[in-house]
Amino acid sequence: MIMNRRLRMNPGGGKAMKKTIISGLIVLLAAPFSSSQELTGEDIIQKVNDLMNVQTAYGKAKMTIVTTSGQKRTFIYESWSKNKGEKNLVRYLEPRRVKDQAVLMLNNADDIWMYFPRTQRVRKLATHAKKQKMQGSDFSYEDMGSGDAFITDYTPKRLKDEKMEGYDCYQVELTRKPGSDMSYSRLIMWVIKENFVPVVIDYYHEDDPSLHEKRLTQSDIRIIDDLPTAMKVVMLNKNDNTQTEMELLEVKYNLTLDDSMFTERSLKK
Repeated sequence: MIMNRRLRMNPGGGKAMKKTIISGLIVLLAAPFSSSQELTGEDIIQKVNDLMNVQTAYGKAKMTIVTTSGQKRTFIYESWSKNKGEKNLVRYLEPRRVKDQAVLMLNNADDIWMYFPRTQRVRKLATHAKKQKMQGSDFSYEDMGSGDAFITDYTPKRLKDEKMEGYDCYQVELTRKPGSDMSYSRLIMWVIKENFVPVVIDYYHEDDPSLHEKRLTQSDIRIIDDLPTAMKVVMLNKNDNTQTEMELLEVKYNLTLDDSMFTERSLKK
């Protein structure tokens, strides 16, 4: 859920939130309102939702997973997204054992295909796979896929403004709407007032709104192609005592991407 911008390992493993981080990316645009005190929760989340979804994006990222035992696993991958994150393609570069493996996520991660170069085969994952961890990280496919989940699947409520990570922030609670199949019962989001970047997001258990499962923190915010962009994203899993860090090595926005890139056939290229 946040963060195509909304991101994100063992390609077949793992749990995924619509929106959460692009194909391993999280992109945000500043456009302040004239009077912040008049903003409702709906206003703030609409702004965040709009800014997290650029039309097209490319990124090269380094993902480091810290396991319960303290061991580290590192992956480097490229990712492309189109239609404001509705289409996502991730292709791994390192380490050697996963080189050229690829993941295609369409319809905001509702449809997921994986390509394994050793067998030259493409496998479509079951619908529930979007809730699984991506490459064994603390990001699910659902987290990595983009979409309008903040708007369509949650009801926002503005809470008391707070300082978070050194920024003056709006604090918004998002409660899952009845009938939604999202993996989290509610979210608490701290949004930087200056540029509407969600600097921290807390995720709560699917069936227990009081159980705090994960926290996402964004930092090293830079202006890339006129867009404020978090170059470092950390997801902390409080239940498993694990952590996944994503560092953006290269980012480009609003580039031309052909639809043919986002097909099952293209995974083998």
